[in-house]
Amino acid sequence: MKGLVIFALFLLGFATNTFAQSDEESAIKKTINNLFAGMKDGDSTLTRAAFAPTAIMQTITNKEGKVNIRTESVNDFIKFIGTSHQEKYDERIVFTKILIDGPLASVWTDYKFYLGEKFSHCGVNSFQLVKGDGDWQIVYIIDTRRKDKCN
Repeated sequence: MKGLVIFALFLLGFATNTFAQSDEESAIKKTINNLFAGMKDGDSTLTRAAFAPTAIMQTITNKEGKVNIRTESVNDFIKFIGTSHQEKYDERIVFTKILIDGPLASVWTDYKFYLGEKFSHCGVNSFQLVKGDGDWQIVYIIDTRRKDKCN
């Protein structure tokens, strides 16, 4: 009987942890999805809300075998998103991996980027998010960009 009670408590703890993790994963996905919804809709307010005030953006390019890391201003990026433009910036992502430890999350997403309906490039985004007093916010994002091997 004692073994049955311990097993039931174990299952209850496992289920509670699984549901809590699932709620956090959903909240993390919402933050990242809001970033891309803001990009697509030209909504700089929605885009801004995804980022922590001191967030860092970087991109990795590899031209002719030379790897370069470029840091971009989050504020400039948000202004760019909010500036009127003809084509929608449509970044289509797939959540590949989400790791969470308390207030820290690391997320890996494959993506394909389209200007309107025209394919532009693909790559991977790596996000670091922190949950402070409220929602999850992006504190760091780095991505790769390429035009080939975009299954």
